[in-house]
Amino acid sequence: MNTATIVGPDGRARCRWSGAAPEFIDYHDREWGFPVSDDRRLFEKLSLEGFQSGLSWRTVLAKRESFRSVFHGFDVDKIARFTGRDVERLLKDERIIRHRGKIEAVIHNARCARELVERAGSLAAFVWRYEPDAKRLAPPQTVSTSPESVALSKDLKKLGWKFVGPTTVYSFMQAMGLVNDHVEGCIIRREVERSRKAFERPRR
Repeated sequence: MNTATIVGPDGRARCRWSGAAPEFIDYHDREWGFPVSDDRRLFEKLSLEGFQSGLSWRTVLAKRESFRSVFHGFDVDKIARFTGRDVERLLKDERIIRHRGKIEAVIHNARCARELVERAGSLAAFVWRYEPDAKRLAPPQTVSTSPESVALSKDLKKLGWKFVGPTTVYSFMQAMGLVNDHVEGCIIRREVERSRKAFERPRR
């Protein structure tokens, strides 16, 4: 058996990490790696990756709906208007991860995202400029950064973004479909590849 895969409850092979928690299977099968062009989802994922720093994705995923609630569905314009009073309110909300620096970073990044959209047309158009050449990728799930994640991280930081280091950005790129990092033998790998081929890269 491929050691990079694990047999799921339905008897089909998936990336090994999907077996780490029951809720991971649905996330693995329906979301992870499928290309995304929706600005809200992209901003949400960058924000949640920041919250994950030092924690497990399972912790963040379990609180995702609560994060969506308190951050207004990750609407950049609404978050950009948050004030210090909102920060204090969120620090008391037990449904989310109460870390001042990470909460403030989401608000700060929303303001940066609003400026970026004015320049690039959309967050999606900006992010997808960093899609790597699929022929030059490392084998699936063997690296935690890439030249493209380093470049995107550096350029976001130049624009003022916080909690967007190369590892965080690479995880974002894996999840949002900029790379297909499902391992060979995973039942979802081909589905993701078909989706990526049909995907219209955003220009604006």
